Amino acid sequence: MRLPGRRRREPFDLQGDRHAIIWRWNIISRDHQINEEIRAREVRLVGPDGEQIGIKPFREALQMAIDMDMDLVNVAPMAKPPVCRIMDYGKFRYEQQKKEKEARKNQKIVDVKEVWFRANIEEHDYQVKYRNVVKFLGEGNKVKASVRFRGREITHAEIGQRILDRLRSEVADLCVVERVPKLEGRSMVMILAPKNKDKD
Repeated sequence: MRLPGRRRREPFDLQGDRHAIIWRWNIISRDHQINEEIRAREVRLVGPDGEQIGIKPFREALQMAIDMDMDLVNVAPMAKPPVCRIMDYGKFRYEQQKKEKEARKNQKIVDVKEVWFRANIEEHDYQVKYRNVVKFLGEGNKVKASVRFRGREITHAEIGQRILDRLRSEVADLCVVERVPKLEGRSMVMILAPKNKDKD
């Protein structure tokens, strides 16, 4: 089976000797220096099983990788000397891509739902808003609860504080307060985050 990231083999000349032709993998979209791309006279070499081989001249380390039909990969370019590991780089990249794909698949996307309250909200309307907040939190979404002030209502910000404090108290079993009530322009805003069910 051809591994993703490996396209074809290309010859290159080792140490300028036209008769010393070796082969390397042409890796597509890589993040490391490999094989003849490494620009160092000597490297600290790590074997394919993680064993410490020690400091080796670059050409000797490269030849060891070639003899094993593997790649020489610079895994710590800032070290002095750089740390290089012998590995099958195509297989390594393939496994990394599989892990990244799996991580993206398992990543949960959290939406922020906004629920608006009026400063002079009636009880019936409050209950409708409250049920929406409970629903959104139950679905695993964050909730941005905001109280809008109209005209001179802004001079009585404590009304908005009381509304949000009541809401916070009534949904305390479902969420944590990620951001306490705070004035933003002509609105008072509070952000609620659902509790982690795995920890309950």
